Formats: sequence, structure tokens, C-alpha cells
Amino acid sequence: MAESWYGLSTDELIEKLDASPDGLSDEVAAARLAQYGLNEIEFKKTPAWVRFLRQFNDPMVIILLVTATVTGVLTALGSHMLPDTIVIAGVVLLNSILGFVQEGKAEGALDALRNMMVQECLVIRQRDQRRIPAKELVPGDLVVLEGGDKIPADVRFFEVSNIHVDESSLTGESVPVNKIIEPLQGEDLVPGDQKNMGFSGTYLTQGTARAIVVETGANTVFGRIADMVKAADTGMTPLQKKMKEFVRTLIIAILVVGAFNFGYGIYLGYDTSYSFLGAVSLVVAAIPEMLPALVTSILALSGVVMAGRKALIRKLPAAETLGATSVICSDKTGTLTENRMTVTRVYAGTQIYYVTGTGYNIEGEFLFDGLAAPPQEDPALMQLLHCGFNCNNAHLSGAGGTGDPTELALRISGAKAELVVDGVQRLEEIPFDSSAKYMAVLVETEGKRLVLVKGAPEVVVQMCSTTLDPDGQVIPFEPNTALYTAKLFARDALRTLGFAVKELAADQADLRHDDLAEMRFVGLQGMIDPPKQSAIEAVEQCKGAGIRTVMITGDHPDTAQAVAKQLGISAEMVITGAELSHLEETELEETSEKVSVFARVAPEHKKAIAEALQARGLVVAMTGDGVNDAPALKAADIGVAMGISGTEVAKESSDMVLADDNFATIVAAVEEGRHAWNNLQKAILYTLPTNAAQALLIMGAILMAATVPLFGARFVLEPVQILWINLLDSVLLTMPLMMEAKEKGLLSAPPREAKTQIINKLFLQRVVVMGLAISIPGFLIYYHFGAAAVVDGEIVDALLLTQAQTAAFWAILLAHFGYVISARSIYGSVFGINPFSNHWLLAGIALSIAIRFIPTLVPEAAALFRTAPFPSDWWPLILMCFFPSFMAIELDKLVRKSLGRSSR
Repeated sequence: MAESWYGLSTDELIEKLDASPDGLSDEVAAARLAQYGLNEIEFKKTPAWVRFLRQFNDPMVIILLVTATVTGVLTALGSHMLPDTIVIAGVVLLNSILGFVQEGKAEGALDALRNMMVQECLVIRQRDQRRIPAKELVPGDLVVLEGGDKIPADVRFFEVSNIHVDESSLTGESVPVNKIIEPLQGEDLVPGDQKNMGFSGTYLTQGTARAIVVETGANTVFGRIADMVKAADTGMTPLQKKMKEFVRTLIIAILVVGAFNFGYGIYLGYDTSYSFLGAVSLVVAAIPEMLPALVTSILALSGVVMAGRKALIRKLPAAETLGATSVICSDKTGTLTENRMTVTRVYAGTQIYYVTGTGYNIEGEFLFDGLAAPPQEDPALMQLLHCGFNCNNAHLSGAGGTGDPTELALRISGAKAELVVDGVQRLEEIPFDSSAKYMAVLVETEGKRLVLVKGAPEVVVQMCSTTLDPDGQVIPFEPNTALYTAKLFARDALRTLGFAVKELAADQADLRHDDLAEMRFVGLQGMIDPPKQSAIEAVEQCKGAGIRTVMITGDHPDTAQAVAKQLGISAEMVITGAELSHLEETELEETSEKVSVFARVAPEHKKAIAEALQARGLVVAMTGDGVNDAPALKAADIGVAMGISGTEVAKESSDMVLADDNFATIVAAVEEGRHAWNNLQKAILYTLPTNAAQALLIMGAILMAATVPLFGARFVLEPVQILWINLLDSVLLTMPLMMEAKEKGLLSAPPREAKTQIINKLFLQRVVVMGLAISIPGFLIYYHFGAAAVVDGEIVDALLLTQAQTAAFWAILLAHFGYVISARSIYGSVFGINPFSNHWLLAGIALSIAIRFIPTLVPEAAALFRTAPFPSDWWPLILMCFFPSFMAIELDKLVRKSLGRSSR
């Protein structure tokens, strides 16, 4: 494990790895390559045909395939069920293709990880520097690195020169890390704390270094992350779990009822063919063939809406999972904060000023005692800002800036005082050095030559003998006051630098360390990556929505706690990654429920936190942008990657990508997710009762056939008519329900419980009540107009019987209209909704009526669907079938409201 290497001295390291300052010999390298294997991440992809076949391992798909097979056989035997077969097979194929495509995306994270590996590197072998393929590196190899190089394996530095490493792809932290060679103390240090280590896939931003390879391939931090990504159980989303349970229960119920119908028909003495056709017709009527397509459509529509709000859905179920989210675990940097260091407090002339404005915006004010303090009127403050502005290598531009984030922050604080680079000429520089902890420049301005110094406060104060009072007058310097102020800044997690100035002789052209004495201390500047205002508001929204926000960061505990407090996140207790490593599983679960701020975490910690919260029955959303976040993103119920700062590995591991890297976007997506769940409920609570009504038509006919010969002659509806109704309802009536406007207060109620089932009391009640309210009018219409067509069990007027079926066909349609108009709201009365607000539903009803006339009036279609035109004086009674279903659902809502059962 790489964590064990940081505590060794260079000599111990070389001895343990059996390395040499001259590099390994080719023979030793070849032997170790055979022993350790190639320095690469290996994984096997699941064959495409295996992934495709997996899509058929689903109860709904299996029963649809069986139904399609049966209807196909019946078609071959002469029954008119070819349309049933084609449609059912088409639905199965469409959903299998969608599932296949979605599953294929899951392996993209491993592809992205492999693409981050280095192709070639510079090594020392047998005293010679040579370039070799990075995959041939072995432990003990010596690698040579310089600015811009990507580190090819996990290494321990033993020679460095002003080296900084960008580890953002691994840790998510944007500030390059200054590396050292000294051994480190401590156990279980996370990668971000291992200052003498370099990790595969990260890169040098500046400096040069020599390092010894300590881990390769699967044993590197990247390799272990890849293993965690492969092992991460993405599992099923809450919706997928509920739908699986729902479909299994539904299928069992349908098959039991179908088998009972078949057996009862045989018991009553009906022909086996009649009983079997009745059972198949019942199954076709009861199974919601279009339900998978409806669910997909609802989620796809939600995905489109979320994309408009900067949340890009990669896996469709995630569109709904957000609505059930009870905990959002978020990165700090860039998601909750600006990801731009900003000077927020300065100390000059023995006074503390607050600075407004964030990021690259040079608009801002300096405040003293809450009042604006123009820096141009304060000579002490101007000297401090001038020093920070010009002892600096960053560059500002209209689009932002380039350079070290700390130096950019100093440039911007100076720009807020209207400082410009013109008129200041740099003559010489002493670059920042991690051991000296300061930077100094010699500049010429207004005919004077000045030394400007910035660095660690405890170092800068030792160079100074004087300072300035509030009026800009030189006074003796008392370092303890400045150091105490620096501690106050640090207590609020501000990264603090001290600044000093000294005037040299006008003809001095060089800068020496000896010049850095008897200087004038001009103050301190404290900076932090400030929280986004939108994130502060979003955290507050989350509280109102019953969602807990948890901050998980690689930053220091003090910084994490300070930012959490500003965001409104509970920060009484902060747990570090090292502390998490020593917790038992049950302790971790308890801690995850109580603690909302975690700092200095490693990849395995984020994953463990997500799994601990899930073990407590919570639905977890996890944000991330670095490679280290990939395992946690896959393990969470919904992984959320950053679109701007996120690595490809994080994006490929996620379910959703934030196009603007903004925490507030997650909250907006939660609202859309809750809306998606409402729409899904509406679709199911409309579709299943109408399917139940059609099943009752078949079952009732068989049960009453012994006493009412009409029902033994023909079913109320033919199977092809039932399928016709199902298809048209799904497309023209159910789908428009998805277009209903969001209900008010979606973010003012807690998330639904994870254990909430689709089949609940409301569902069962609606199925029974609406099934009867729709089927009874169908029975009555069929009996009223068709009774005369059957005498003593014999059909005496086949045309009249067909006309009666057609009338029942229309009666069921009108009953569906009565139900769907009220189904626009699950609990609220339709009289409280603008009847013209959903143009899609109105158009669907009109189109449904128009299409139904085709099989009624067109002879060719009538022959296929077994319908016939009927007398116009039948219409008044048929139209009355609209009201039973409408009144039943409205009465149901009224009763529930009076009993206090109306809730989401």
C-alpha cells in the first residue's frame, strides 16, 4: 500500500526496494516486471451480447414474451391477435435496447481511468537516462520529472526543486501541492496529506524532481480506485426496486386470476378453446404492456427538463431518484464554494478591514466597522495592497486570470483598489521556496527601488522592525500583535500571508537575502474559497425539503468547519478520514447520521460514508469531480459529477452531470425529480385501474356466462379491442398527464420514505373503485343493446352483437375520459385546476375520439377490429358513461380529504 512509504527516510526507502542511486539494471528491471506485472490498469469488458441478454432477465419482460408467444400461436390458429403480438414484441425490444445502452455507459469510468495513464516516462537505468513505455516501470525505478510531466506511477520524491503537483484529478482540490522529501509522521495519512509522495495520473505544474517508484499498476492509488469502481455495487435505484416489486406482485396476481378464469370456465363446461381464449384475453387486458414505455417516457421528459436547468441526466432512473433523495453528500471546492481563492479580510495600519466581492470579479469594497473605507484614502491599506499586487506572478485578464490561485486573489484585492501593473518595473526576484516560506521582488516605481516580500506571517514578522499606524505614520513594530491577528484569521480558516516593504538605494540592481532585514511590516491578507451565495440558499431550501446536506472534502478540518458554518450546514462536529478509518461498521453508520462535515477524506472514506447512510435506509446523492470520487459516485443511489471541473472518470461514473458545477442545480433537479415521481404515480394510478376494468370485463363475462347467455356468446370486448384501448390510452391520455404543471410546494415537504411502495392502500382502492366504475357501464351498455342478439344461447343477430360490442367499446372510452380528467391531480379536486391548462391532454382526448371513429366507420378497419356502426340514438346513453368514473374519483378524493388522508 502506498500509505506505508511516506514515513521512510531515503536510505530506508532504497534499502526496502533494493534500489540503487544509479538506477536498476536491465536484468533486475526485467525480473521485477515479470514479478509485478505491467504498470497498467487491467479490466475485462462484459461482452455486448451478454449485456443484451441481461435485459430479458426481468419479470415484466418475461411475461410479455410469454404473452406475445401465446398470442402469436393463437394468430397462427386463426385468431385475430397479430396486432397484439407485434405491439408486445415491439415494446420488449425497445426497452431491451434502452437498457442495453444504459448499461454500456457503466464501463465508461474504467475506460476513462485507463486513458489517464502515462504513455512514456524518463527513467534512470544503469546510470543512463532513457525514455521507456510507462507500463514497463517497476518498483525501485528512478524517474526524472519536470514541470508539465504527468507522474507515471506512485512515487516517493528524494530530490525536488520548487516542485508543485496538481492533484485535483485525484483529490478534487484545486491548489497545486508543494512537495517535500522529508519523512512524514502519522498513521493512515490520506493522499492529500502525503506531501513527499507523487501519485499516478497527477502532474507537475512547476519545478523538477527525481523520485523512486514504489507502487505500479493495480497497487497505485489510481489502481485501487479502479478496483473499487469495478467492485462498486451500483445496485438498483429506489424506483427500479419499487417497479420490480410492483411488477412481480402484479404478474403473480394476473396469472393467478387468469388461471382461475381458465379453470372456472372448464368447470362450467365451456370449451377449452373458449376458456383458454378468455384467460389469454384477461392477461392481455390486465397486463400494462405500455407501462415500461410510459416509465421511460416520464423519466426522459424529466431528463429534458433537468437539462434545461443545467442538470444532465446520464441514466434515466436518476431523474426520479433525485425526488426521493434524503441526503446530499457534496464536495466543498467548486460545488459549495466558488473554487476561486478570494481575499475577504486584511490587516493594515493596526486595523482589520473586510473585503466584499468573490472570484475573479474586481468589483468590491473595503469595509471598516461596517462602513465603506476607500483604500485610496488610507495610505497603510494602500501599501499592503500594493505589496500583494506587485509581489506576484499571476496575470489578470477580462476572462479571469492565470497563475497560482493565491496570487490571483492578491491581484484581485489590489484591483479592487484600482491598482494596475503599469508604472511598476520588476528588476529581480527571489522565488518562493517551501523551506524559506517567502517570496521577494525588487521593483522600481516612481523613481524608487523597493523590496516587496510576502510569505508566512511568522517568517515575515522576523524581517521587520517598523510598521504603520492608521494614519500611515511609521511606528515601531510589535510582532505579537500581528501574529495574534494572523491566528484570528486562521481560526476562521483563512489562508493568511504577511507582507513587508523596504526602500533600497536608487542604484541597487540586485536583490540579496541580506536585504530582507529592518523592513516595514505593512500587514496581512486572509483569503478563503468562499461559499457560493446560491449554495447558501440551496442548503436552506434543502432543510425545508427535509434533505440533509453533508460536506465531504479533502481540505483541512478548520477550513471545512468554517465554510460549513457559512453555508448553514451543521458543523458542531468534524470527523477526519483518519478517524473514520478506526470506526467499526455500526459506529460508522451512527456517525454518518450525526455528523455533517467530513474532512481530509480518502476515496474509500467517501464510499464508506455513502454505504453507511444507505444502510440506515437513506437515499443518498453524492457529488464528486476527481478520480477519487468515482467509487463513491457509483456506490451512491445517485452520483452527481461536475461538468466543468470534473474529470472524465467522475463523469463516466455518475448518473447526472452538473453543467454549471453548482450545488443549487442539484436542488432544482430534486424538485424535478419529485415532479417526475408525481407524474409516475398519476400514470400508474390511471393505467392500472383502467387495465383492471378491462380485465373485469373478461372475468365478469366468464362468471356470468352461465346465467346470462349473451356473455357466453362473446366477450364484452374482443382482445384486439382491448389492446387498441391500451395503446391509445397510453399514447393519447396517459402521456399527456406527464405534461401537467408542477404542483406547488414540492420543496416544502420531506422526501417520501424509502420504503414507500407503489402498491399501497391508495393504489388498491383506486384499482377496485375505478375498475368497477369503468367496467360496470361497459357491461350495462353491452347487455342493454346486445341482449336481443342471443336467444337460448344462440347468436341470432351477429351484426347487433357486434354493434353492442362497439357501443361498449365507446362506453369504456367515455369512462376513461371521465377518469383521466380528474386524474390530473392525485389528491386535489379537478375543480381546483384550470381545465384548459393542459393543452396536451385536451388534444389527446380530441385525437382519441377522432381515431376511434376509424374502426367504427371504415369497413376495412371495422373488419380488423370487429366493430360496426350503430344507430345514432344509442349515443345519449353511451355518453352518460362519462359520469360514473368522474364522480367516483372525485368522491374518493373528497372522502380522503375529509378523513385527512390527502398527502403526498
